[in-house]
Amino acid sequence: MALKTIRSAPLYVAAIVLLVFTGYPFLYMVMTSFKTQQEFFKSPFTLVTSIQFGNYVLAFQKGLSSYFLNSVFISVLSVFLIVIFSALASYPLSRMRFALNKPLFMLFVSGMMLPIHSTLIPIFKLTKDLGIYDSWMALIGPYVAFGLPISIFILTQFMTELPREVEEAAEIDGCSHRRIFWSVILPMVTPALATIVIYNFIHVWTEFIFALVLITSPENMTLPLGMQKFYGELTVNVPALMAALTAASLPILLVYFLAQEKIVKGLTGGAVK
Repeated sequence: MALKTIRSAPLYVAAIVLLVFTGYPFLYMVMTSFKTQQEFFKSPFTLVTSIQFGNYVLAFQKGLSSYFLNSVFISVLSVFLIVIFSALASYPLSRMRFALNKPLFMLFVSGMMLPIHSTLIPIFKLTKDLGIYDSWMALIGPYVAFGLPISIFILTQFMTELPREVEEAAEIDGCSHRRIFWSVILPMVTPALATIVIYNFIHVWTEFIFALVLITSPENMTLPLGMQKFYGELTVNVPALMAALTAASLPILLVYFLAQEKIVKGLTGGAVK
């Protein structure tokens, strides 16, 4: 037992060092958000002595709540559509045999090789022609389109490994393909669904380039655009800027920590046949 502990010691030391390097920036951001400007400029690297919520109040007064709600709506709706469309596409690709099965799967997967930002100009012109420029729909469409390839790939690989016996038993009981999909297949691929939810939520929540090109009105801005605006307004007020960054990053961290086990299962579950 002691020998095993000694052998594992370098791994524990490496893990602690990695934790310090990765966790300290976030801890510094949170501590700074509770300081006043005077405290920050006097001692920027010391621990916070008293918790001050004035920076958070200032951030929300300057529009953080509006940017936050916009990002929540766009992220939730985009991820919901990605999950529905990718699941509906993955089920026939993985559980049914037809002539265009493999070509269609390769067509979907080839979308992962497309440089996303090379489509900025065509998407900009398309949103103009459709009359949805500077609206939430201008962002939701591209987010869903670019989230589908990786989501279909993960779900298809995961569904392919499900035992056929479960599906055959449901057919014997008189279940239609629709009932099998909703009541049998989807509950069995929950880890994969959690993976694509978190993966796409993180991408949509933090996406900046499309939002910068397709959104101009302050009332429609998402959090990344709001952070850019805050950086211009609060450059000198570092604690208030850190408060805005902390509030913007907390939701995504909470979602990830709550579902990280399912993410690992979803990524590894379909890796090996």
